[in-house]
Amino acid sequence: MTNTFLVSGMTCDSCATSVTKAIKAIEPHANVSVNVDKGHVTVYGADEQQVFQAVISAGFKYEGTVSAS
Repeated sequence: MTNTFLVSGMTCDSCATSVTKAIKAIEPHANVSVNVDKGHVTVYGADEQQVFQAVISAGFKYEGTVSAS
């Protein structure tokens, strides 16, 4: 299942890298795509709780689910 989450506080590619690394540290096989401009993090292979924990640990604010497919 693919989920898109809203994450605030990301302003650059370095932020995107930090969030991606944090998610992959919790779930190494996850496929992560970050759109900094929209504040979206799309993840395949990790559940919402894992993403929440990773985003918080990376220093960003988790704002909830945008969509699931």
